[in-house]
Amino acid sequence: MGHQLVCRAVDDGKHPDSEIDQRSQLFADARRLAFAAVAFFIATFATSSSHAQSGPFAGMAGKWAGGGTVTLDDGSTERIRCRAIYAVNGPTLDMSLTCASDAYRFNLQANAVAHSSAISGTWSETSRNIGGSLQGRGGGGNFQVIASAAGFNADIALRTTGNKQSVVIRSDSQFRGASISMSK
Repeated sequence: MGHQLVCRAVDDGKHPDSEIDQRSQLFADARRLAFAAVAFFIATFATSSSHAQSGPFAGMAGKWAGGGTVTLDDGSTERIRCRAIYAVNGPTLDMSLTCASDAYRFNLQANAVAHSSAISGTWSETSRNIGGSLQGRGGGGNFQVIASAAGFNADIALRTTGNKQSVVIRSDSQFRGASISMSK
């Protein structure tokens, strides 16, 4: 008799334990719903806490790491590894960016202040003992600044979206530029 139920159930496209399967499916659906509710709550909380930090540098605070390439004056490129630390306090930003390859290294420090969309500040590259001023514009995670010193100018584009950041530096000196992608 049991064998006939199984055969009949298979012919009908049903499992003989369909009531147990329905309960299992309901339990699995309830778990998925609970997981979705928790994920929604976490996403809402994370979004609201990132909005709690206001100002042009909101979302940048913290430690970042990644890599990219550096281009030297002879046109050669090298892969680099980078890490950055951003300390944000309203309209001010303190930044430390260190990048290194097998043969090249730079340590960039900067302090910037935003006045509306205008950015100004100072910078230094500690391994070469050079520094100067920063001037530019930006906000909402997108910044275009010029780092200047005697005999040196560099255009810096910085874009932050969520936990991803790109930094592109173009210069007219021995260091031609860098393209860096980082994440938190």
